[in-house]
Amino acid sequence: MPRTLFDKIWDTHLVARRIDGRDLIYIDRHVLHELHAPHAFEQLEKQQRPVRRPDLTFSMQDHTVSTQPGRTDETNPDGAAFLRAMRAGSKRNGIRVFDLGDPQQGISHVVAPEIGMVLPGATHAVPDSHASTVGGLGALAFGCGTTELGHILATQVMALKRPKSMRIRLDGKLGVHVTAKDVALKIIAELGVAGGRGFVVEYSGAVIRAMPIEQRMTLCNLNIEMGGRSGFVAPDDTTFNWIKGRPWTPTGTQWDEALAQWRTLASAADAEFDSEHVLDCTSLEPQITWGTDPGQVLAISGRVPDPSGASDQSQRAAMESALAYMDLKPGMALAGLAVNRVFIGSCTNSRLTDLQAAADVVRGRKVAQGVTAMVVPGSSTVKREAEALGLDRVFRDAGFFWGESGCSMCAGGNGDRGKPYERIVSTTNRNFENRQGPKTRTHLTSPATAAAAAVTGRITDVRQLFGGDV
Repeated sequence: MPRTLFDKIWDTHLVARRIDGRDLIYIDRHVLHELHAPHAFEQLEKQQRPVRRPDLTFSMQDHTVSTQPGRTDETNPDGAAFLRAMRAGSKRNGIRVFDLGDPQQGISHVVAPEIGMVLPGATHAVPDSHASTVGGLGALAFGCGTTELGHILATQVMALKRPKSMRIRLDGKLGVHVTAKDVALKIIAELGVAGGRGFVVEYSGAVIRAMPIEQRMTLCNLNIEMGGRSGFVAPDDTTFNWIKGRPWTPTGTQWDEALAQWRTLASAADAEFDSEHVLDCTSLEPQITWGTDPGQVLAISGRVPDPSGASDQSQRAAMESALAYMDLKPGMALAGLAVNRVFIGSCTNSRLTDLQAAADVVRGRKVAQGVTAMVVPGSSTVKREAEALGLDRVFRDAGFFWGESGCSMCAGGNGDRGKPYERIVSTTNRNFENRQGPKTRTHLTSPATAAAAAVTGRITDVRQLFGGDV
């Protein structure tokens, strides 16, 4: 029977099936972070169970670390206990820590692919919902809760009900200043925040093949925001060229052997999926969220929808609630709306190409009066590379804060938060109520659109700054 790529990876990693119907899937690499790992370490210690494969397990300090220059544990006092507990638990269990001051420290979903920790066809687990980011390399990654985290640490397998398969084909060609972030937001708007529930999604089509790896990772990152269990892109020459030469990737004959195997990682031409969708991206505009979930999305030229047109009462109530929280009215245009804060960063959009796209907009301009603007690289490696290119000077000269790597304002766990009632344009993945600070109003966009908001002081179609047709 013709198999999908998902079938191939799943079946290769299948250890056994439990009597409750869940499969035990072997996890090739496992990355922890300081919010959940200390509790899992504590539970294992009480149970007197060792970490089964400390050599395949890695600890990342990313969620609560301060982004301030010269940071220490105490720069963000609320996070200090988590950082110390992470160090102590990792040391007891012989696990490598990517700590403050480590040249490879950063957000786990940024660091793992950039150093070659995660590879095509591999399984990957992180106690964070956006684990599927690394699907941009053709890996199958899953987020896990604290209880699951303990189970993986003790057994190196994860118990999962086998998901269904979905293929989303992206046809056409993206316009200038339209990116994977815009594609992802459009998909979530079309399918809804539960449209991928129970599915592993394979992204395919001409638009995918033209995307650089960093944008493929952005697309896979946002897979979770439509409820997807995981998401990935089949690896190709773009993938292999991006991976080659990274610190942890195979070399010599091992590279040749790995490459031969990776070239088999594709769905059969006649493989069947449980669900399929097609999106023509040719006329896609930059996208922006208007509401309080990632499915409440508009094209940058669009207008806020009227709840009276909702398909059912529950949807109408959700729209009315979002409008009230965001202080918007039906029929309003978002373009031109004044903003208070801009954040460029997070595991969604903090890689070098993201920062380059934003810098291209910012260069020669200044942050608008009254706007607080921040750029936080996704890893220490990204930060060094950006500084080598002079991007930090572009942002600093414009009036941006240039931070140390970490999760920062994505969820505000390190103290980077907006003030009540601030309107924030953000490159993160969630715009939930209070997500970036109490009563803050977040609009999700691409780095270029966020940068345009920073320098104009309002929500802006970035294409207009370059004299493009819109």
